[in-house]
Amino acid sequence: MKRVSNLPFGSVGLRVLALAFSASLAFAAACFAQMGGGGSGGTNMDPRTSISISNLLLDANTSKATAPEEKAYKAFFDARTASPDQRIRLGTDFVRKYPTSHYADSVYTGLVQAYYAKQDWNDFYGSAEVALARNPDNVDVLAIVGWEIPHNYDPNDPDAEKKLGKAETYGKHALDVISALSKPASMTEEQFAAAKADTLAETHSALGAVYFRRRQFDEAAKEFQLATNGPHPDPVDIYSLGVAFHNMERFSDAAEAFGKCAQIPGVLQDRCKQNADSMKKQASQLR
Repeated sequence: MKRVSNLPFGSVGLRVLALAFSASLAFAAACFAQMGGGGSGGTNMDPRTSISISNLLLDANTSKATAPEEKAYKAFFDARTASPDQRIRLGTDFVRKYPTSHYADSVYTGLVQAYYAKQDWNDFYGSAEVALARNPDNVDVLAIVGWEIPHNYDPNDPDAEKKLGKAETYGKHALDVISALSKPASMTEEQFAAAKADTLAETHSALGAVYFRRRQFDEAAKEFQLATNGPHPDPVDIYSLGVAFHNMERFSDAAEAFGKCAQIPGVLQDRCKQNADSMKKQASQLR
């Protein structure tokens, strides 16, 4: 991929540096694909690890569930760290037996997450459609699907832009839903704040990836900044923020982003350090 911006480089050295950075977009996109393809490499932005707002918002005191229904839901909930196949079996059995249950939205959310973990994309998207048909404001499902689409993206897909549009719609709606949430009495302030912050970061990461895929770098940078301002930022998002700043000719900001990424142990650490040094040189030579 070629960079979007045409920078007024004043020396051969800077032109070579620009060519070195022409691969940055492709590398960030490859990182997206690796994350969307079944694992985040230990980062905190993997939707499988996010706190489920739908679970936390459940108030058992308002449920009129029967004893067998309560038992079936407890079995499903307690299996949240079990294998995806076990969760899928328990969840599918639950919604078949209790389709109108107070717990159904939470179970469908768990099924979507289980299919994600299994990389069963047909059932992932299929169960997400059922979940959102039942409850269009299911913020957990909006967030995970909105995140998955741009992270597992094929630019040669004839429906590629349509899918990015869906991800953008889901992400923006998730933000609206989160902003309107009120803390239920059954939750502590800490639980509620953690759940919101986790889902907000996931959603801003999703929107950042959408705009990055479209090469709308100004919008991508805004979203990645919001996604990475927490205590445990995702290095792929920080790396992509650096690439976005580079394409906006904000070289000092790019150096800062890559420097932040270089502080996080992992596969991106060395590349981020190299890019941070390069961006500092580029910024100083263009003054």
